Formats: sequence, C-alpha cells, structure tokens
Amino acid sequence: MNFLSGLEKFGLDTSKGQNLFEEEEKKVERKAPVVTEAAPPRIPEEDEFLLEKNIQCKSCDKTFKTIIVRSGKVKRMEPDGDLRPRTQYIDTMKYGVTSCPHCGYTALNQYFDHISLAQIKLIREEISSKFKATAGLEGKIISYDTAIDRHKLSLINTMVKRGKNSEKAYTCLRIAWLLRGKWENMPEETEEEKKAKALCKQEGDQFYQQAYEGFIMATAKEMFPMCGMDQSTVDYLLSYMSYYFKKFEVASKYLGSVITSPSASRRMKDMALELKEKILAELKK
Repeated sequence: MNFLSGLEKFGLDTSKGQNLFEEEEKKVERKAPVVTEAAPPRIPEEDEFLLEKNIQCKSCDKTFKTIIVRSGKVKRMEPDGDLRPRTQYIDTMKYGVTSCPHCGYTALNQYFDHISLAQIKLIREEISSKFKATAGLEGKIISYDTAIDRHKLSLINTMVKRGKNSEKAYTCLRIAWLLRGKWENMPEETEEEKKAKALCKQEGDQFYQQAYEGFIMATAKEMFPMCGMDQSTVDYLLSYMSYYFKKFEVASKYLGSVITSPSASRRMKDMALELKEKILAELKK
C-alpha cells in the first residue's frame, strides 16, 4: 500500500510512501586511518650524566670542583675486545681522572686519595713547583683532548711519585682507549683530516705498546688484584694485546691461563674462547 497515493497530482514522486517508517541508509564515508610516526626517543645531553663535586687536594689541601659521572644513570654496553668499557650516550672514560688546578697533583680517580707523605713531597718538588695554576674546568663536559691531557698529567704524576708499574700501565691503557674514542669520532673527508686521524691512531698504538710492556712487568713483580682487576682479567687483557701486536704464541699462553682458571667467570672464559678462534684463524693464514 502506498500511503502517499493521490499526491501525484502535485507532481510529486509518491513511490517512497510504500515503506513509511524505513530509515534511509546513511552513507558513511570511511576515512583511511591516519598513521602518525612515533616521535624518535630523545637523546640525552652528556651533561645530564654528570655531577660537580667538591674535592680537597691531598697534596696542597686546597678545595676545587671536579666532574664525576652519575653511575646510576649510565647504561653499560658491550665492551671492546680488550675490555675497553662502552656506555650509551657518553664516554665515561673521559671522567676517570681527578686533577687539582692549584698544584697540578693529578691521579686516576681510584688513586687520588691514596698518596703517602713521601709521595706528596715528591709531587710538590717535581710537579707543584713548576705547575702553572689553571682556572680548572670550564663547564661540565670534557672533550677528548682535555681528557687525554689530564690522563697524561696523571701519568707524569705517577712517574714522579714512583707509583707501581701497574698504575702506569693502566694509565697508558686508558690514554690509548681515549685516543681510540677520539679516532672513532674524527672526520676523514679531506686529506688533512685523514692525516690527523692516522696520527691519532699512531699515538694510540704507542700508548697501547707502553701499556702492554708495563703490564707484563707488573705481573712479574706485583700481587693481584691489579688496578681493580683479578689475574684472569689481566691475563685475558694481555692475551688480547698480544693478539693485537701479532704475538700469537704469547697470546695463546695467556689464554690458556684464563680458560683453565677455576676463578675466571663464565663470561671471561667465553671471551677467551672467541679470541682463541681468532688466533687460530690468523695462524692458518
């Protein structure tokens, strides 16, 4: 039944009257979902991992500010083959030295407070009497060049105070690691940049050689732990350094000590086995 019949005389279309209460189908325009790219994670600034700390110099008794790393905020990453530590967003190696801007007494952080009266006398005579006082660090962030200079100052202090061979060797190793970090961040687009990068690597190898020889001398005379490292760690380090200098037989000897050591960690033994495979591959050549 057409409920609108009779309205044709008005010229209207009455066919819709057959379904009086039928709703018109609404045409819904389906829009394609809007895909929004997630914002990239914010990369924290280096100074967010740093903290100023007041230090009293053990040599001249004056107070100064030094920069330390907020260790709780730093995320450790896989180290290099020779145990060079790596951390996300910041190279904590740059902040491993404490240096007095007044008298020049400088040492690795773990050694700064451990100095005898006899060593203080030597520092004052050989370092402080000639040292030109500086304004200290400007700002928190330390560049690789500044970090390298401070480590070299630590090295000469260690020599003057007649520190152990292990301390001198470890300082040389840290300088080599810092030079590696600097090298990794150097551009090499122009010939001058390539030359500068090559010189940086050359200097790093020189300090690496000094560290290698120093640790060999230290293991012959000193007791473990050495610079915070147990014997297995030092043996592994020497095996890797021997491998780097292509002294494969020496490297194998140190590796054997690590692999057979009952006190070496599973992780250390795994690293030793990986290095052993590399040595075998080199020997096959």
